[in-house]
Amino acid sequence: MEPVLLSLFLDPATLPRIVQVCSGVYFQGSIYELSGSEVCLSTGDLVKIIGLELLSVCCEDIATNTTFELPMEHSGLFKLVPEEFPYNTIEEMVGLQPVGVDACGSFIFVSRNELIIENFTVSAGTEITLLSVEALEDGKTYARCQLMGQQGVSAEVFIPFSCHGEFYECENERGYSLQEIMLSDRLCKRRFRKTKSKKCGGPLIFTPIYQVQGIMHMRKNIVKFPSSLEVDVIDVTEQCKDLTFVTPLSMAEVVTQPKEAFPTMAEILEEPVANRFFCSSWFSELQKGKNLVLHKYINDTPLVLACTPKGRKAQQYFLILSEYGGQMRRRAREFSSVYELYVAFSRSPGLKVSVTRHCEAVEEEGVPALSVGEQLEVLKLQTVDVAEGESGSTQKVESLICRRIMEDEDEDDDDDDDEVNQDGMTKDTCLPLFTEANFVETISDKKKYCLAELGKNFSLPLEVKVASRDKTLEKDPLAGLTALKLEEALSETMVLASLPGRPEQCFALPINWLQMSLSFTSDPLPWADGQNPQPHLETVIEVTDHFYHEYHRSTQSNMAPPPRPPKRKQASQKNPKSRAKAKADTANPKTNKLTENLDSLSLSCTKSTENRRAPPPVPSEVSVSLHLIFNSEN
Repeated sequence: MEPVLLSLFLDPATLPRIVQVCSGVYFQGSIYELSGSEVCLSTGDLVKIIGLELLSVCCEDIATNTTFELPMEHSGLFKLVPEEFPYNTIEEMVGLQPVGVDACGSFIFVSRNELIIENFTVSAGTEITLLSVEALEDGKTYARCQLMGQQGVSAEVFIPFSCHGEFYECENERGYSLQEIMLSDRLCKRRFRKTKSKKCGGPLIFTPIYQVQGIMHMRKNIVKFPSSLEVDVIDVTEQCKDLTFVTPLSMAEVVTQPKEAFPTMAEILEEPVANRFFCSSWFSELQKGKNLVLHKYINDTPLVLACTPKGRKAQQYFLILSEYGGQMRRRAREFSSVYELYVAFSRSPGLKVSVTRHCEAVEEEGVPALSVGEQLEVLKLQTVDVAEGESGSTQKVESLICRRIMEDEDEDDDDDDDEVNQDGMTKDTCLPLFTEANFVETISDKKKYCLAELGKNFSLPLEVKVASRDKTLEKDPLAGLTALKLEEALSETMVLASLPGRPEQCFALPINWLQMSLSFTSDPLPWADGQNPQPHLETVIEVTDHFYHEYHRSTQSNMAPPPRPPKRKQASQKNPKSRAKAKADTANPKTNKLTENLDSLSLSCTKSTENRRAPPPVPSEVSVSLHLIFNSEN
C-alpha cells in the first residue's frame, strides 16, 4: 500500500482506524508544540485515530494557486460553480450529486436535446430543478423535477433514471455558509465562488482542517494534532486489528470505570511526582512500572481529619477511616480565654470547666474574680450592662453567663454562705468575652468509644486519647499518642488497592490527592479463581502538614473568617475623670515638671546608699488597708 498524506486519508465515517507513520517532518522524534499540546510522531509509530474535530477550513484559489484559512464561524456566503462536464443519464447525475436536504430546489440542470416523457415534451435548454428521488409503484426510480414556464407557471414531471441525454448543470444564485458546505457530503467536494467578492477571484476548493484525536502506546493522554501537518501514513487497520493500545488512566478516570471491571491488575505508568501529602508506608511502593491490585472504589468514604496537639514534638496529622477499630476516651480540653470557652460552648452546649489560674476582679470592666479550682457551668451568651467607674454611665458588654458549682461542704458553712443555694450552686456569674482566663474542661465520662460513636454522640472538634489500639493493624500509629484532636469530618472517593505479594493487606488511595496514571492489564489476579482473600483495610492514613494546610485552604476559601474576640477598652477610655486629669496636666507645665522629677526618683537616689538594704515589701494586709485609705480619701 502506497503512503498517502494524512489530510487525504481522514474520513469521519470510517473511524476508528489505525495508521502507521511512514515519513514526513516527524523524523527522529521531533517535538512540535501545537496549541499547548506536545506531539511526537516518529517513523514507524502507530496511531489509532478515534475522533476528528473540525477546527477550520483551508481555501485554495485555483486561479492564483494561493491558500488561506477561514474559521468555521466565517459569516460570508459562497455559491456553487457548475461542473463543465456533461452527464449521460439522470441516474449518473444524481449518483454523482447526491440529493439531500441541502440540494432540495438548488440543483438545476438543462438538456441539450429535446426530452419526451410519456405525452410530455421538454424543450432543449429548459432549466429543470431537481427536487427529490422517489420510487413509484412500477418499481422504477424517478427524479421528481420542476419546470418553469415562460410566464412563471411551474409544472412537476417525473423523469426516469434510465433517461439518456446530454445534461449540464446550471449556475444558481443560492448562497451557502461555510458550516453548510463542510457538513454536507455533496457540497464539501464542489468548487465555489464568493457571492459578494469585489475582485473577480477564481474558484475555491475547500479542505477541512481537523484536530485529530488518537491513541498511542505509552502516552499519558489522547494525542491531538491538526490534520494540516504534512506527514505520510499507511492504513494498517486490518493488520493490527488485534493490537491492544495501552490507555493511561488518571485516578479520577479509574473511578469512572464500570464496577464489573474490578478487581483487576494495574501497572503504574507515572508515579506521584513528590511526597507532598502522605507519610504512610504504602506511598513508597507507588513507583513507575510496579503492579497494583485494584479491588474496588468507594464514593464518599467517611473520614475524620485528626492531629496531635502543639508541643515540643512536631505535630502529626492523620486521616482516620470510619472502620477504625480502636477505642478512645474523651480528653479534657484547655481554654485560654472566655472567648475560646464561648466557641466551644456554641458547638457543644452543657460545657463545664474548672479554673486553672487565678484571675483578679476588674470592677470597671465587669470582670469577676476567679480562683483556681472553681467549677463553672456555661449557660448562655448575653449582653449585660456594666457600670463605668464613678461616672454612673453604663456600657453593654457581650458576656458568657456561667453558674458557679460549689463542692459539698459542712452544713455550718452552708448556713453561713447566703449566696449558696440548696442545690449546692451559687448565683450566675458574668464573664465578658474579652476576659483572659485559663480553664480546663470537666469530664466525668470514662467510657470508651469507637470512632463512629464519637461522631454520632458528640460534635467536632473533640480531644481524645486512644485507650485500646486497632488490632487489625500491624502497627497502630494512634496507639502511642498522648492526645489526639479530632478536628473535622469529611468524605473522599477512595480506591482500595494492595500489592500483589500481599493482596489481603489493602490501603485506600484518595483520588483527589494523588496525581498518578495507571493502565489496566490482563495479568491474572494473585489468587485462585473464586478464592478472593478477605481484605484487611489500613484504616489510618498519616498525612503531612502540607496536606493539612492545603485541605483547609481548599475547603475554607469561600467561607468568612471567624470573628475576632472582643478587645478590652484602652485605659484612657475607661474613666472620664482620668482623661480630664491627663488633659489638665498637659496644660499645666509645673505639674509636668513635678511629674518628671517624681519619675526620676528611685530607691537608689538616697543620701547614702552604702551598706543600706532595700526596705522589706509591704505585707498584704497593710497593702489592702492602704488601698482602702487612699480610696476613702479620694
